[in-house]
This record gives sequence, C-alpha cells and structure tokens, in this order.
Amino acid sequence: MRALVTGAAGFAGRHLVEHLRASGDEVEAVGHEDGPDLLDAEGWASLVARHRPEVLYHLAGQTSVAASWEDPRDTFRVNAEGTLVVLLAAASAQVGRVLVVSSSDVYGPVAEDQLPLREEAPLRPATPYGASKAAAEQLCVQAGVGFGLDVLRARAFNHTGPGQDARFVAAALATRVAEAERDGRERIVVGNLAARREFTDVRDVVRAYRLLVQHGAPGGLYNVCSGRDTSIADLAELLVSLSGRPLRLDVDPALVRPVEVPALRGDAARLEAATGWRPAIPFEDTLAALLAEARARVADRASPAGR
Repeated sequence: MRALVTGAAGFAGRHLVEHLRASGDEVEAVGHEDGPDLLDAEGWASLVARHRPEVLYHLAGQTSVAASWEDPRDTFRVNAEGTLVVLLAAASAQVGRVLVVSSSDVYGPVAEDQLPLREEAPLRPATPYGASKAAAEQLCVQAGVGFGLDVLRARAFNHTGPGQDARFVAAALATRVAEAERDGRERIVVGNLAARREFTDVRDVVRAYRLLVQHGAPGGLYNVCSGRDTSIADLAELLVSLSGRPLRLDVDPALVRPVEVPALRGDAARLEAATGWRPAIPFEDTLAALLAEARARVADRASPAGR
C-alpha cells in the first residue's frame, strides 16, 4: 500500500512508519519539522494531492492530557480543527481510506460496573484533551456522511513502549527509577497510585492500525486495547522489581491531576473480530525495554559527552 502518515515523528508515529515499511508498504512520513502546520489547510491540501496516498494515517496532534489543562484552546484547535484540515485534504485528493487515531479519554469518568468499555458507551470527556478528541471523531463522521470519505476511527487506550516521552506515566516512572539507580537514591516520587489503566505495547498498537486499514469496516469505530488494566502502583512496583534496588515510592501531590479517571479498561472484541488482532508483547517485556532505554538516556546525560 502507498501510505501517508501524519505525526510520523511522534511516539506512535515512528513505530507505525517502521511497521508499515517492514510490511512492504511505501510510506511518506510527515513530521512536525518537515510538514505543514496542522492548521495550514492549503499546505495539507497541496501535500496530500502531491503524494496521492492510497491510505492516510492521521496521528498528528497534541497528545498530552496534562498539557491540555495548561492550554485547552490550542489543544482543541490542533486536535479538532487540525483533523478537519487533514480530512478535507484527503477528501479533495480522493484518498481511498483514512485512519484517524482517537483516544479512550473521550469516554471520561466511568464506574467499575461499566467496564470494560465498548464502542457504544457514551462520550463524557472530563479533560480538554478528551473533548478535543471527541470533536475530532464527530468531524470524521461528518467527513464520511458529507464527503463520502472512508474514515476509520481507532480509539486507542493507554499504550507505552520504547521511545515514549517522559511526560507519560510509564516512561516517567522508568526515568525516575533509572535516575535513582544512577544517583544512588532510594526515593521515587509518584502521582496517583490508585488509578488503573491499560498499558498495551505501542508495537502491538501500530500493528492493529495497519490491520484495521486492511480489514476494518468502512467508517468503522474500534477500541484498540488489551482488555487488561494495571494500577499505577503495580506498574511502579514492577519497574522497581526490575531495578533490584531498595527503592521507595513517595506520592507527590503536585503530580496528581486535577481530574483523574479512577479506572479505564476497554473491550477489543470488535477489533479482534474484524482483524484477528491480539496483543502479543508481554507487559513485563515492555517495561524492561522502557527501563533499558531510560538507563541509557540518563547515563548519556551524566557523561561528559552527554552534557
């Protein structure tokens, strides 16, 4: 397939480009440094028309829930209006299929008895990020109904793995463990330990994206998740166990979000039925890879060459 990937320089985008190329696809990777601004309608129309992809994967946007509280307006514009810009460019260039990556944050707070979440669950976003993604999803629906564009929505739950920014919880904890090892410290600061999230490996997630482009129903909506949730406390303890040092977890109120969904777990039955996808990488292997990468990164910063 001839594919164009937006957000190709981002965490999931880099893994997706690698997976697509390994699968034999011809890939045009567009990152924030070499592509138009997401709000540049003419720039995106020209770019998509020039490359004429058969499929377009839209991953670009503001990805941090925490950052969305600091600048809700910019988050909404980039994630919602930016998605509209890309969809209009795809419709104009008659792209055969578009996959837009959304987020489980659109579901908002849910009770334990509502889990696991299926695609039919109501959208009640509690964060500016979640609201921006819910709006982007509605624009996908409109593009299908109004422009006849085949747009798939992939509602991704939490994922992690090599290359993730330390703003996100699993990578942040791995970095703190690696720094404590390097500095001989025993204290690891953490936020809300009670929250429960899925932590699917990003390499499994991008595999699901390609399978959806191949086999998903026209205009389909799919949860991309493992169906297994883990508490932040268990995540932190697993990383500590991989360290083998006597590290202590201390809650820092500054790391606790103003609004926190207590638990989030999805149902991937629709995705599995359409594609046969199941996560293949064990959680412990994902965390080991995160910690190994964090160790290399903090060691490089401590060395004279890394300063």
